[in-house]
Amino acid sequence: MTDLILSINIVDGPAVVALVVLSLGLAGYLLARRPTPVWVLTALVGLLAGAAVALVTVFLTEKVFDLFGVGFSTTTITWIVLTFAGIGLAIVNLWRSRWWRKVVAGVAILIFALTGTVGVNSSIGLTKTVGALLGIGTEKPLVVPTGLPTTPHPTGTSSHTAAPSTVPLYQSWTPPADMPSVGTVGTIDIPNTNSGFVARKALAYLPPAALVQGAPALPVIIQLNGSPGSPGLDDPKSILDQMASANKGLAPIVINPDQLGDPSKDPLCLDATSDKVETYIMNDVVPYVRTHFNVLQDPKSWAFVGFSNGGECAAYFGAKYPNVFGNVVDISGDQYQAIGDNGAAQKYFGGDAAAYKAAWPQNILASGAHAYPDTLGVFTAGSDDQEINAGVRTVFAAAKAAGWKASFTEIPNAGHDGPALDIGLQTGYNALYPRWGLAASTG
Repeated sequence: MTDLILSINIVDGPAVVALVVLSLGLAGYLLARRPTPVWVLTALVGLLAGAAVALVTVFLTEKVFDLFGVGFSTTTITWIVLTFAGIGLAIVNLWRSRWWRKVVAGVAILIFALTGTVGVNSSIGLTKTVGALLGIGTEKPLVVPTGLPTTPHPTGTSSHTAAPSTVPLYQSWTPPADMPSVGTVGTIDIPNTNSGFVARKALAYLPPAALVQGAPALPVIIQLNGSPGSPGLDDPKSILDQMASANKGLAPIVINPDQLGDPSKDPLCLDATSDKVETYIMNDVVPYVRTHFNVLQDPKSWAFVGFSNGGECAAYFGAKYPNVFGNVVDISGDQYQAIGDNGAAQKYFGGDAAAYKAAWPQNILASGAHAYPDTLGVFTAGSDDQEINAGVRTVFAAAKAAGWKASFTEIPNAGHDGPALDIGLQTGYNALYPRWGLAASTG
């Protein structure tokens, strides 16, 4: 029962519609009083006062405290204003009313607040379920069918066909009749032996082709989500299952570790804090994936994908470790670590501004310290996500100047939201599939 509640869709499912209908009904009841001049004025004061509080809250959140690092969309602001206006209407119903109207008003405050929370979440479209909103995972430990390889096959070959690396996998791979129609997602425990970083449970996605006897070695994606946030693979699984269905069950294996520790923290994907996230990724996560999953080993077969905070991390790791990650997909990523924090150099680098700036992806790319013989970079950002869009363009330009095979895609009418994530993922996968031999090139 608990898992059922946690898995409820709160973006575009029936629960959202039900809450909206219930809220409209409660608002209608609260308005339905004898239309005396006093009541009309009282109701207007409640509605307008609530809306005014909402606008002040938005201003403080966006402009003063910059709590989320990005601005709200018009739709999100509308949800906030309507929610506060409804609560204002309910509050004025608590005076000069019968006891049952007071009870309804009290219930309405709770329902309006819940509907507003779901509405704001729906307008952003990143957190899909109740569990994700509460930071409670519903995934079970990953179960791999017995008899599958426990060590990777040599680079460029498949245990099913022993095909040479020059033959694309989409041509050499013949799926067995018992191959599942969709992939699977589950939790994995990655030891933090080298870093000591206390991460939340990581997730892994195995496509259909990875779930059969004689499975081929597959490319791998390391994916990081945004901050605040937690590991989640709902969007990648949905898109990759569709792509696998059209390509003999083939898709990359996706590993989604936690780079935050908890939603309130941002260790910057560096070793600049007591949370050694860079060491965790490079010395704990990467070796674990190499030895526990049937993946190809060469940099061309490894991608770092991230959204928002995770997009900045993807650009950083791709710029600094081209010998591991030959592909980067930066979706609406921050331009650099702790952007907007004027005290970041002091806080994380002991006041050494030069050391802080040296860690920025664009500066690593421009430093000439690393060669990029075959790095693919896919950069995307929403057209309405103005500050992030400009930052992604800056990193894209630096990547292109450094020799990456880089592209930038602006996503029309998207902000820092679900459409930006989903279209960004699709854009990245479309570029990676033919590069990895999982599908024929369309170019």
